[in-house]
Order: sequence, then structure tokens, then C-alpha cells
Amino acid sequence: MNNSNANPSSSSTILKLEIFWWIFTIVLIAGILFPIRNTLNDYPFLYTNIIYIFVFITFTRYIFLLPYTFFAHWQGFKLIILFLCIPIVFLLIQELNNFQTYLDYNGVEALLGRTDSEITNGLIRYTYNEMILFAVGSIISSVIFPFRLAISLWRGRNKGTA
Repeated sequence: MNNSNANPSSSSTILKLEIFWWIFTIVLIAGILFPIRNTLNDYPFLYTNIIYIFVFITFTRYIFLLPYTFFAHWQGFKLIILFLCIPIVFLLIQELNNFQTYLDYNGVEALLGRTDSEITNGLIRYTYNEMILFAVGSIISSVIFPFRLAISLWRGRNKGTA
């Protein structure tokens, strides 16, 4: 369904807002992972951690700000995303399980390798807590997001009905 009432200024505003959020997400990912990357050379869950942070921020933003996204009126795209959320949830859960299994077999210290003992305790806690925070947050937002998309699809399909 095309939004013929949209003027170019609102389209450019939505585009600017989307670009702002992508830049904000990238800066936040870099800021959150800076202490880990600054101290460690080989963090085995770097890409998993990036995915968790990205999914958490993006899906949470879309849950609350869906009308202000570039695909707010693209019903087909929202339907595709709705069904893609199912494997995404399973992938995120599987990666959290891999993280927990790695820690169970190797210990928390294996994440960091060898570093100074004073730095190690704080960095281990930071790494573990931020990984769990964003993992659980991304899983929860990935479960809620399809319902938000379904509501949006329903509203778009039944626009103007009683």
C-alpha cells in the first residue's frame, strides 16, 4: 500500500531519522565493545556480541517507532520480516547457549586469556554482564517484534473499517 499523502519533507525526515539511528547503533556498538577490544586481541564472541547489540537496538527501536521507519507502509516487506524473526530467535538462543556452554567448559577466564589480575576481574564481569544483557534483550525483542509487525499489518489491511 502506497502512502500517497506523504510529502517529500516527511520522507526526507524519515530517511534522516533512519540514518541517525544507524549511526547511533554503530557508535553504541563501538563504545560498548571498546573496553573488550582494547584489552583483548582475540575475543571469541565478538561477532555474536555485535549481532546481539545490533538486534536489540534495532528491533526495540522498530517495536516502539515503527510508524517512523522507511518500511512503515510496505506491507509485503513487513510480512517477510515477520516470518524471518522465527529463525532469528532460534539463532540468537543457539548463540547464547554456545556462549554459556563455552563458559561452562572453559571457565569465565577463558574469555580474556591472560591479562593483569586487577583488570581481569572487572573486565570479566563487564564482558559477561553486557553479553547476557544484550543476548536476553535481543531475544526478547525478537519475540515481541513479530507481534508488533502483525498488529501493523492488521491495521494497514483493515484501515477505515469499524
